[in-house]
Amino acid sequence: MKKLFFFLVAIGYSAMALAQQDKRLKGIDVELNKILESTKAAGFAVAVVEGDKIIYAKGFGYRDYENKVSVDANTLFAIGSSSKAFTSAILGQLRKEDKLSFDDSPRKYIPELKFFNDNMNNNIIIKDLMCHRTGMSRHDFSWYFFPTTSKDTLVQRLAHQEPFAGVREKWLYNNFMFLTQGVIAERITGKSWEDNIKERFFQPLGMTRSNASIGEMKTATNAAFGYELKKETVISKMEYYDISGMSPAGSINSSVNDMSNWMITWLNKGKFKGQQLIPENYIEEAMSSQMVIGGALFDKENPDIHFANYGYGWFLKSYKGHYRVNHGGNIDGFSADVTLFPSDNIGIVVLVNQNGSAAPGLVRNTISDYILKVNKTDFVKMYNEDMAKAKKAESEVKKKAAAEKIVNTKPSHILQEYTGKYSNPGYGEFSITNVNDSLFANFKLKKLYLRHAHYDIFEPFEVNNKVIDTTESDGNTRFNFATNDMGDIASLKVKLDELLEPIEFKRRPNTIKVSKEVLAQYVGEYELAGMTVKVYTKDDTKLFLFVAGQPEYELLATDTHQFSFKTIEGFKVKFEEEADKTIKSVILIQPNGKFTAKRKL
Repeated sequence: MKKLFFFLVAIGYSAMALAQQDKRLKGIDVELNKILESTKAAGFAVAVVEGDKIIYAKGFGYRDYENKVSVDANTLFAIGSSSKAFTSAILGQLRKEDKLSFDDSPRKYIPELKFFNDNMNNNIIIKDLMCHRTGMSRHDFSWYFFPTTSKDTLVQRLAHQEPFAGVREKWLYNNFMFLTQGVIAERITGKSWEDNIKERFFQPLGMTRSNASIGEMKTATNAAFGYELKKETVISKMEYYDISGMSPAGSINSSVNDMSNWMITWLNKGKFKGQQLIPENYIEEAMSSQMVIGGALFDKENPDIHFANYGYGWFLKSYKGHYRVNHGGNIDGFSADVTLFPSDNIGIVVLVNQNGSAAPGLVRNTISDYILKVNKTDFVKMYNEDMAKAKKAESEVKKKAAAEKIVNTKPSHILQEYTGKYSNPGYGEFSITNVNDSLFANFKLKKLYLRHAHYDIFEPFEVNNKVIDTTESDGNTRFNFATNDMGDIASLKVKLDELLEPIEFKRRPNTIKVSKEVLAQYVGEYELAGMTVKVYTKDDTKLFLFVAGQPEYELLATDTHQFSFKTIEGFKVKFEEEADKTIKSVILIQPNGKFTAKRKL
């Protein structure tokens, strides 16, 4: 054990020594510490490779901020969407094995897969999935707020998710398309995406620290906790987010030492230690332009960035005259960036335990200036200036939102009448509850407090550890409730995708359990204008209503003696209880009025 410990320590010192030996990186530690301080990140790790060697690998700050446990080059971080290049590379291998063509329809391998319309069903090919050109908008809240361990369940939601553009008309980032690639690989290989990643990459690359699930991350040694920055200065711990069934789009956890082997493979045309792990022709395609992201200069403040395109799981840009291939990653508490300069034989990986952090880009660009020997930019200064502008803009957004609120209004219904189950087939189902005169939206992994804004519109705030911070709001998101012809709350709309119209969730009232003894007292025949209304039970647990010439309707108990129709919106029944506790009549409530049917004697 002592020998092993010494060996691991020696690796760390070796990497530090290499950094000092490379004259191009002289003084880099000072600059990286400035970034750590300026961004107020808990910590980060960075590695630089050249050719087939690691020339720099080091940790900064803390993986466990509360206990001041330092980050090192072997610390595990969630890499988020930097996982995408792994997923597409599996398909590159399968193509080499003659098991698929990138021109195939994904429905060839997933027969039950359906998109929103026939144009998509008939024209989308696998290559479209790999370079974000299906026309599908992100629909990210479909998996983020409605997670499931079943990849197949998530794929089924695609049939109900509206596109923003036609196939191959516009580049639009979409995590579901990388999920679909992972499922294609599963169907072909008969192995899970997770096992494919481990067997095809982690094992042959010696990525012994890496894993593909939060479950493994939680039990691993030397794993970073995730953090977010609150109120500009408070470093606050976040729970790990289990990306679950969406794993092919971003569930890998790794260290910069492990990721260095991944970068070395790409820089050496798919070879690692002499083994051709990824086909060379796939490497060339993946790092070449397959779809244009934007036709104009990418950033007016950086005129030497000449283009913005996408390959297979990689963004393609120029950086100060150098061809750059990279992909970032973000998931709760973590941010990442993996960058390759193929023409310069350089790779840089930055892993950060801060939510939505600017640190990966700042670290990458700062190191790029040093290692490429180009004119150095003061990225920390630019960051501080940008943050000041962003803070001012955020303040203006909040002021505008506050000014748009209509005062002295109140909800049209009592809060209890907004409760129930809300569902959308492209997303999932959540509940709204009324607790202590407050409404809460309850998702599988998240809980939101709904504060009344005006009329039937409510503003959501996340609940963390039973604490609600109403100062943390984007100023834009609203839950907009709507009524049906009966005046009942029937649905809500919320804008979850900036490119699409608000998503509608249909309401189903909360139901209550009713004993078979209580149900039995409703059973019988009731007369209404010469028609017979039959009420009966099945299995002593379900109540049904039937009128000749119509289908039978199952009734769902919503309150004492009150039921709604399971399959028809806006129709309800209320059984009338007499003084002697017997049921003598039933009121049929529907959009065109109320009708009383008397029990037949």
